Amino acid sequence: MAGAEDGRSPVPEDAGDGDLDDAVLSARAAEGDDDAFAVLVHRWSPPLLAVAYHMLGNLPDAEDAVQDTFIRAWRRLPQFRGDAAFGTWMYRIATNRCLTVLRARASSVPLDAVPEAMAHDAAGEPERAAESEAATQALSKALAALPPEQRACWVLRELHGLSYAEIAQVTGMSEPTVRGRLFRARRTLMREMAAWR
Repeated sequence: MAGAEDGRSPVPEDAGDGDLDDAVLSARAAEGDDDAFAVLVHRWSPPLLAVAYHMLGNLPDAEDAVQDTFIRAWRRLPQFRGDAAFGTWMYRIATNRCLTVLRARASSVPLDAVPEAMAHDAAGEPERAAESEAATQALSKALAALPPEQRACWVLRELHGLSYAEIAQVTGMSEPTVRGRLFRARRTLMREMAAWR
């Protein structure tokens, strides 16, 4: 077991890196610990992929954005000071990457690129299944039509539960701007989804 005598902090041999918090892992990764960074990648891939998927509308673009996010994070880890939580920092990198992709797109995401998400098993209920599919497509279309910054705020708040302050940190906007963009996004989505209430 490594101990204080070799200059490293003592860690029990049976303690997995998965039990360490993000601050410890990011500090180790910044010092070049590939294993610590691998744990962070494993831990943060699912939520970042979900954010990217909801912002970009398709899995290949979302996977590319997350891969770019981790490459950028790896390169910038030595500069990460921990002013914000590691997760907030990662959401910011991923959101900025997604916004760059959205701004570069010439057209909106086609409906068939966004799979339907079923809230329940509608087997044996074809009418409800068809209605649920149509509502999901309508929401996907309305979400894809939102301006990128509104979409980012809505996805981070409604799908990932970030606070206004966290969204402000992630997007680099002020809290009042976040609140305004969320208000406009919600109003637009409510108007577009009125037929489904």
